[in-house]
Amino acid sequence: MRMLHTMLRVGNLEQSLAFYTQVLGMTVLRRHDFEEGRFTLAFVGYGDESDHTVLELTYNWDTSQYDLGTAYGHIALGVDDAYEACEDIKRRGGEVVRPAGPMKGGKTVIAFVKDPDGYLIELIQQDQHARSQD
Repeated sequence: MRMLHTMLRVGNLEQSLAFYTQVLGMTVLRRHDFEEGRFTLAFVGYGDESDHTVLELTYNWDTSQYDLGTAYGHIALGVDDAYEACEDIKRRGGEVVRPAGPMKGGKTVIAFVKDPDGYLIELIQQDQHARSQD
């Protein structure tokens, strides 16, 4: 078994696609409108679905906003340098809600950004020898 995707319901598909592709650098892998069901599914990610876990964005045509669930945590993305990634995300118009730095009580460098619907995305620095800030 392997994980295939994580699904988020979004209130504005075009705005969400712009964020995940232009701000976070993902690619739209496939998109399909289901006219009878009045919804659209768009899959985005960093590589082909046969090799990578991807994100499914579900847009229900008659719903423009959702309440964030209290059980939802975040999506995590591995990055080479969390400090640099935050600067790049800000330059692209993204919102950094927790700047890069060591996690509380640990040494792993993390940061959090927010997508247009308010979902949190954690950036986890994979190379701990990249730039450090104390």
